[in-house]
Amino acid sequence: MPANLTPDYLAAERKWKEAKTPQDKLAALQEMLTTVPKHKGTDKMQADIKRRIAKARDALQHKKGAARQKPFYHVDKEGAGQIVLAGSPNSGKSSLLRALTRAEPEVADYPFTTRVPLPGMVPFENIQVQLLDLPPLSQELTEGWVYGIIRGADAALIVVDLADDEALAQTQTVLDLLAAARISLRRTGERNGQHVTPAVFICTKIDRPNARERLAAFEELFGARLPVLPVSVATGENLEALRRRLFDLLEVIRVYSKPPGRKADLTAPFILKRGSNVMDAAETIHKDFAERFRYARLWGRDTYSGQMVSRGHALEDGDVIELHA
Repeated sequence: MPANLTPDYLAAERKWKEAKTPQDKLAALQEMLTTVPKHKGTDKMQADIKRRIAKARDALQHKKGAARQKPFYHVDKEGAGQIVLAGSPNSGKSSLLRALTRAEPEVADYPFTTRVPLPGMVPFENIQVQLLDLPPLSQELTEGWVYGIIRGADAALIVVDLADDEALAQTQTVLDLLAAARISLRRTGERNGQHVTPAVFICTKIDRPNARERLAAFEELFGARLPVLPVSVATGENLEALRRRLFDLLEVIRVYSKPPGRKADLTAPFILKRGSNVMDAAETIHKDFAERFRYARLWGRDTYSGQMVSRGHALEDGDVIELHA
């Protein structure tokens, strides 16, 4: 049976032949596997490409000195927390990162443009949230380290392409892959076990034709599982709401320290987990305060205006505390 190779495959093969670095060779091989026609006539070709992909990955993992360095995919957490973008190929993850941060990811109409993690910082009021774009999730090409990053992140955005007629099927595939990798998702505020990632569905390209009809079908099928937020990078619809949603996903609060007799600095909050108390804040602000703590005064958004509170008093977002040792 003839292979009937497509122009996209031949272009990817040219990239592989011209690639100068191991990373570029691996990326080209992955693109070749994605674009090669899938039928019996290409079975041996697909098997050969997969063998070369495995060999290229192995070579990257065993580069000289790699054992003494952090893996190429490691990204240190910064800001108030780390949230990952997870989704199927061409779902709009890189476009979201570009719209919300100053990062410059490659954005293209072909799949697997993102090959390594790419971070960007999203400003929200007086804090920054780290947003991390990852390679897409697929049954054939997703490496184990991608799931490791998702598992270690503070929260996840499951990105869905509303311009795609296969959005429902692709979302189910993504959820199945995450489940197979033992990654559980939950709504914010739910407490159904440890190592469960807060998540939300971000449905992109809501401005496209028939997207709102697809959104209605999506909400009917998946809306009971996680919250759904439709957005558009092209029109800006709900991008500001998404910034707020990022903060809510982290399940943190901002607390400000006020030195006695002086004003609080409201530009530099301390970030604490939701449910933290005065003693938790004292330990975060300075270890000496925790060891010599006597009492605290609290200024809150609603009821508190300098009253004394105990070390076990639960804090809320925006609280100002004055510690006394």
